[in-house]
Amino acid sequence: MTKKEQFQKVAEDVLKAIGGKDNVSHVTHCMTRLRFNLKDESLPDEEEVKKIQGVIGVMKTGGQFQVIIGQTVDKVYQSLVEVGGFENNAKNNNVELAKKKITLKSIGSGILDGLAGSLTPLIPLLLAASMFKFLIALLGPSMLGLISDQSDIYILLDFVGDAGFYFFPIAVAYTAAKKFGATPVLAIFLGGILLHPTLMSMATEGNEFSVFGIPTSVQSYSSTVLPSIMSVWVMSYVERFFNRHLPSILKTIFAPSLTIIVMLPISLTVLGPAGSFLGHYFSEGILGLSDVGGFLAIAIIGAIWQFLVLSGMHLVMISMLILVFTNSGQEALVSPGATAASFAVAGMAIGAVLRIRNKEQRGLSFGYVVANLVGGVTEPAMYGVGIRYKRPLLGMIAGGFAGGFYAGLFGVTAYAMIPVANFLNILGYVGGSTANLVHAVISVLISIVVAAVVTYFFGFKKDDPLIQKQQ
Repeated sequence: MTKKEQFQKVAEDVLKAIGGKDNVSHVTHCMTRLRFNLKDESLPDEEEVKKIQGVIGVMKTGGQFQVIIGQTVDKVYQSLVEVGGFENNAKNNNVELAKKKITLKSIGSGILDGLAGSLTPLIPLLLAASMFKFLIALLGPSMLGLISDQSDIYILLDFVGDAGFYFFPIAVAYTAAKKFGATPVLAIFLGGILLHPTLMSMATEGNEFSVFGIPTSVQSYSSTVLPSIMSVWVMSYVERFFNRHLPSILKTIFAPSLTIIVMLPISLTVLGPAGSFLGHYFSEGILGLSDVGGFLAIAIIGAIWQFLVLSGMHLVMISMLILVFTNSGQEALVSPGATAASFAVAGMAIGAVLRIRNKEQRGLSFGYVVANLVGGVTEPAMYGVGIRYKRPLLGMIAGGFAGGFYAGLFGVTAYAMIPVANFLNILGYVGGSTANLVHAVISVLISIVVAAVVTYFFGFKKDDPLIQKQQ
């Protein structure tokens, strides 16, 4: 069986176990998981899904049914789209979800689902843009001094890295359109309006302006997130209204124009300023928490982060981090704790490799270490060692706490968002002082060593057959 056939088999089996394609109102994926919004949440057979070869685990959170695949999730997703015919699935997403009973819990889940669904597809963009920012910091005058800040290569790396964040409203408008069922090119148009040089110039100069006679607070929307997401969400309903009520002969021509006309005052006078306000003060609040909670808060995040990953709630935190980085360009609370926790998982797996004597399980544990440190995926070690044997989780918690404690004690700050759990994650701490990077590396090493040591000595019972010498 070829790789493509294997991915197709996984997709077919998963689809069958969750109630078939007719039970799916929307499907997307993040770095390791298929994320389903289902019409009838009682249909999936969780135990059947877990038995499928190629599936690591299952989680239900944030209004989604999540199937954990691992590093090949994009390949399985492609097969899933082909098998289920989900190319135009997003068009009906909101119609189906709107039929569900509205409660405070469903509203909260909907907000979190909307944020995660709009922002997680942008992780590749963040990785690429952050890499260029990293190269500038590493090679420029602030660190190695290999290139001058007046050189063409420095200028090139600088504006390419900035472009990823400056034009973020356009990129997030596109992903929000895919999530909410709006027309992507109209969403891109709306995002472009928020970044037009005329509007940006008025914001810089502090000019007064009105939209159809309605006064507006003119602001710079570059590197923002919420204005685009909120605007596209509302636009999805406005566009749907015109498509439903205009005669077919007029719809093609007038629906797009009327949609934008209606959205101009809504977006520029209400949602844009409100989203910018919320994003700014939310970012300031997150940054301020490190001053309030200090190093202990970072240590606690390091200890519990992987349990957020297990529940799927880490994507909410990643969504928050995206808001912080696009607004402030740095973060010193969640990122150091999450980094410590991610490497503590590798440390836990290393401790298991050193302690386990069963050749098969030892080999699997070594594979989990490679998947973590090279592939950037923690789920195999979490499920294969932590959840399976339980006691090794003590090592992971201890390692995450110790690494986070050190990072908080020395004020380690992330200057780029590298949302992967492998060695590349450490690049996010380049950009400040050299000492910041050194302390980040030490924090990672502490996480690995403490997790490995605690797992080795306390991760298994003395009479556990796994740690007995093989005959």
